[in-house]
Amino acid sequence: MNHPITRADKERFAAALAEKRRRLAKAEHSTRGYRDEDGVWRGGLLSFVRYFWPVLEPGTQFIDGWALEALCEHLEAVTFGEITRILINVPPGFMKSLLTDVMWPAWEWGPMEMPHIRYVAFSYSSSLTERDNDKFKTLITSSEYQSMYGSVVQPVKIGEKKVSNTKHGWKLASSVGGVGTGERGDRIILDDPHNVKESESETVRNETIRWFRESMSSRLNNMETGAKVVIMQRVNEEDVSGIITRELQDFVHLMIPMEFSWEQVTDEKTGEPYTTEIGWVDPRWKPDPEDCNGELAWPERFPESIIPSMKKDAGQYAWASQYQQVPNPRGGGIFQLDWWEPAEPIMNGEKYPPLSYVVASLDGAYTEKEENDPSALTIWGIFQTQEGYNRALLIHAWRKRLPFSGPRMDILPGEHESKYIVRTRKHWGLVEWVAYSCNRYKCDRLLIEAKASGISAAQSLRNSHARAGWTIQLVEPKGDKMARALSVQPAFSQGMIYAPDREWAHMVQDEMGKFPRDKHDDLTDSATQAIKHMRDAGLLRSDEDRRAEEIEAVTHKGIQKRPSYPGFRRRQIG
Repeated sequence: MNHPITRADKERFAAALAEKRRRLAKAEHSTRGYRDEDGVWRGGLLSFVRYFWPVLEPGTQFIDGWALEALCEHLEAVTFGEITRILINVPPGFMKSLLTDVMWPAWEWGPMEMPHIRYVAFSYSSSLTERDNDKFKTLITSSEYQSMYGSVVQPVKIGEKKVSNTKHGWKLASSVGGVGTGERGDRIILDDPHNVKESESETVRNETIRWFRESMSSRLNNMETGAKVVIMQRVNEEDVSGIITRELQDFVHLMIPMEFSWEQVTDEKTGEPYTTEIGWVDPRWKPDPEDCNGELAWPERFPESIIPSMKKDAGQYAWASQYQQVPNPRGGGIFQLDWWEPAEPIMNGEKYPPLSYVVASLDGAYTEKEENDPSALTIWGIFQTQEGYNRALLIHAWRKRLPFSGPRMDILPGEHESKYIVRTRKHWGLVEWVAYSCNRYKCDRLLIEAKASGISAAQSLRNSHARAGWTIQLVEPKGDKMARALSVQPAFSQGMIYAPDREWAHMVQDEMGKFPRDKHDDLTDSATQAIKHMRDAGLLRSDEDRRAEEIEAVTHKGIQKRPSYPGFRRRQIG
């Protein structure tokens, strides 16, 4: 005969079930993270974070993502002694402080049974590390944590600056240049050493770097086995990350940009992705950059739909440095970012204004010696403002690593041209991509630098596309790259250059903004070649030229001037 289940029975059953869940969770926490047969990341630090998330964020849903897996995997490698120096660059909102300065120490003390470990945490402000210490205290004193790890972790001192336990482990909160410089730990955590608002102050930045070199470097108990963890978003080329990547080769570098950039994570010489010392590769990487560029790092939390508004709120410079981890000088150097005029006010929706002249400019790398360098093409159009002044508009650009030409591939019977292009373009070389771009954007002229390889490219294009409607001009470069850049700088500073809000346009603006300090100058060379051509042809006249022309017109009213650029036709390009 079945007896009715009493309330006491239900409570005992619930308690037994909860205890079983705790034991299973505890077993998972103490393992190293791994991916199961279904591709789900289990165990280790990330399972600990998932379990204790409600303790610290009870009203917020935990959102998983492979970026968190990467962070946890590398912090676990520090715990297991495989990494002793690591630099982590991630965008804002990627849980870097909560994960590195709260969850990881609590995981090491409890599940990994390392309560003797001592942490010294630094940031640009002690209020940030003290905030994290408060969260750390909340976590390790919670009933959930104590029910699992109370036998290992017993706090004895709970304060804003220092939390300690009965096993002589402690966690100290300090700041760059703060009192913690007199303490030594087993783990030194440097979380955001720079204040974004002060990142442009060379004095403040240099003082932070001096502190990093002279003070933080000696704060480990054991220089051989102790670990330094630097986690930050980039704020300037000359920030702590810049010093580490250029000078400190013993640091492992984990870098996760919000939007994937193939060139950022690919070895120029081998064409293979960069791999961290534990074998990690950004899971977005694919051999063809067109298959992966722009993929998001954490779409579960930052979906594609909100990225445009995030970019607008951050601004182009902050997005490049803090979210993409590629800082350039604010405003640019020779070519300042705020000199570019936005194209949207002169566009009709997605259509460009009527263009009287369209020119493509090629900076090619296609000799055997340069086979791993990128080729770059920019395409420009001349349009007229309401005031009657000519302006230049960047209408397309690309940068690709390409062979000289691809294999011959005939169109199939009945195959539409658009389908033929989609089917064959992954096999295209430089010649095919240049010809396709010139045809698509209805170019009048293609400029190619008159070096040996450029002459070969021009000859091949003339042979294969003689009737395409665009002419090819070999350009003899005069002066070095810097001199050529300075010669066209006035066109930018006087507001004569426009660009739309497109990823490929940002790529050109970013590279030119960092010239001559960037590792690439292909797009810059292409752009300066095109703008110089337009200036020399009289299509872009400086303020001084225009004033001189107006004075001459007033002085010689009876003389009818010939047009500066006869024969150019006006057309619409979408």
